[in-house]
Order: sequence, then structure tokens, then C-alpha cells
Amino acid sequence: MTVDPRTYARRPSAPAVPDRPAAPPGAVAGPAPSARRMFVAGPVVAAVTILAALLTTSAAGLPLRDPDHVAGRRLLGVLALVGVLIVLDVVVRAVRRSPGRWPSLAAIAGARRERWTMMRGVAVGSALVSFYLTYLAYRNLKSVVPVLRPGDLFDRQLAELDRSMFAGNDPAELLHAVIGTGFQTHFLSVAYMLFFAFIPGTLAFALVYSRNLKAGVFYVTAQSINWLLAAGSYFLLPSLGPVYADPAVFAHLPSTGVTDLQDILLEQRLEFLSDPVAGTAQSIGAFSSLHVSIFFTAALTAHLLGLAWSLRIAAWILFGLTVAATIYLGWHYVVDDLGGLVIGALAIVMARGLTGLDLSSVREASATRAART
Repeated sequence: MTVDPRTYARRPSAPAVPDRPAAPPGAVAGPAPSARRMFVAGPVVAAVTILAALLTTSAAGLPLRDPDHVAGRRLLGVLALVGVLIVLDVVVRAVRRSPGRWPSLAAIAGARRERWTMMRGVAVGSALVSFYLTYLAYRNLKSVVPVLRPGDLFDRQLAELDRSMFAGNDPAELLHAVIGTGFQTHFLSVAYMLFFAFIPGTLAFALVYSRNLKAGVFYVTAQSINWLLAAGSYFLLPSLGPVYADPAVFAHLPSTGVTDLQDILLEQRLEFLSDPVAGTAQSIGAFSSLHVSIFFTAALTAHLLGLAWSLRIAAWILFGLTVAATIYLGWHYVVDDLGGLVIGALAIVMARGLTGLDLSSVREASATRAART
């Protein structure tokens, strides 16, 4: 496109701005100072959580480890998903700018260069690796709670507090009576288990399809902080959860995938307590609810970023189903879920500070795009 220099001659002159020193030939410009926070936010959270895990595992006389390579396998899985989504993103963009049904190689290359620069790739990779390093540290922190606080369990106090809020009634028993215990149990079991697909799926979509990459990094950072804060809460009030403290309340529920998971976690805890050095991790901890904090962070983030109404409604529905499932299936006390709300909100506040994301500008951009469509 040819630009008429007279166009600029008619504009008011802007105040002089000192020029930056010229970059040497062949040098690649680095990110602006405000954008650097996007690159370091996730690694900062990972570094703090890893340090906390190293200190606690050392105090427990255990090494930092990844039992069954869960963190490693999940990282590889989400990286593969991100790779597939990037390919789809590039191909779709190339198709839109090509006259024919199939995009040309030149169009594909142009779409790739336009969006998937080296800098964006580094930011996405750094956010994902940092997230799963934080998760690795979280698993170690949660695992050693019974070693560092042996015999300390607050299930009785948490259950009594729950009953005091519901006029002496057990919240889980109330839900069983109101909702029923047939197919409803299977439905809430599926809703609860969605957590394991929700995390990698939303991380990948946030980083690949966010128009403002910092918004995607903000979301991933907030979810990373949830791991750290939740791990700290397990040390604050160690507890098992209603299904383990009072299994009779849930014995009449039909067997589901959640039932199998609860049995596996109990076996792992008993194995860990019998021999902590063997390499098994224990993952039982009620206060606070990580499920609730994760889904609350996602729903609140969708609202704060001004995402489409359909996404916001879906996020809040998933959050509500998760809250109901945690109580109904015996994972958590109501107090645990309230703690999860606090953790989820704190995670957003801390992620905002670390990434420096301007939420109002992101919402305005979303509103502008919605008005144009």
C-alpha cells in the first residue's frame, strides 16, 4: 500500500521522544518491559512452589519426586493438545485468506508468521511448563502433610461447623434427600470427573486462542497459584473429608467412577503411611477444595475478561455442579468449599499483580468485537 507523505504532514507534530539505541545488525528485538511480566509470572509461581516443596519434603526426610510420572505425562499431553490446536489455528487462518478450498503453502506460512512468532511460542511453552512444575510441587506438598502433622485431623470440627450452618443437619444427607440417589449420583460423578479434562483443555484454549496472549497467561498463572494456595491450606487444617471420616453417610450411593477413585486414593494413602519412602504419593486432603477454587477461578476469569455470554454461563454452571458434587459425593465439607472460593479469588488477585494485565482494557476490546459481530 502506498502512503501519501502529505497525510502525515497535515498531522500535529508529536512531542519528541528520545530514540532507543539502534540494535546491532541481525539482533532480534526483545519484549517491551511491560510484556516481560508475561514471561516471568508462571516461572515465579513455579519457583516459589518448588522451593516450598523442597523444604517440606526435606523436613519429612523424602525426596522431591513425580510418582508414576503423573506430572510429566500430563505435561506431554497438554503440549500435544496445544500443538494440534496451533496447527488448526494456522490452517483455518490460511483458509480464510485463500481464494480456493485448500490453502496454499504460502498462505499457511504467512498465517504462521503472523501469529505464531518465536516470542509467542516461548511465552506459551513457559506458561505450560511452569504450570506443571507447580503441579509437581503441589503433589509433593500435599503428600507429606500426614508426615509433618501426624495425627492432626480436623474432620470432627469441620463437620460440626457444617451442621451448625444447616440447623444441625448434615449437608450431604440433605442433598441426598432433596436430589435423590439414583442417576443423579452418576451425573454428579461425571461432573466431578470433568475436572481432569477441564484443566488441560482450558489451559490449551486460553493460550492458543486468546487474542490478547497476556490474558491467556493471566488465566494459566491464576490456576497455577491455586495449586500453591491449596497446598498451604492442607497444612493449615489437615482433614480427610466426609466420605473417609464418616463413610456410612455415603454407603447407600450407587458405585460410580468417583467411588473407584476414592477407593484408589485411600489405598494410596495407607500405602504411603506404611512406607513413605517407597514412592507412592497420598492425595487426600479436604480443606480447602481445589476443585472449587479451580472452577471458581475459571468462571470469575471468564467474567472479568468479558468472554462470550455462552462461555460465562457454561463456566458458572460447571462451577455450581462442582460445588454440589463435592458435598454430595463426600469429598468436602461446606467449609472446604468456602475456603476454595477464597483461594480462587486470591489466585486471581495475585495473578493480576504478577502479569500486570489490564482487565478493563481486555473487557473493552471484547465488548468492541462483540458489537461488530
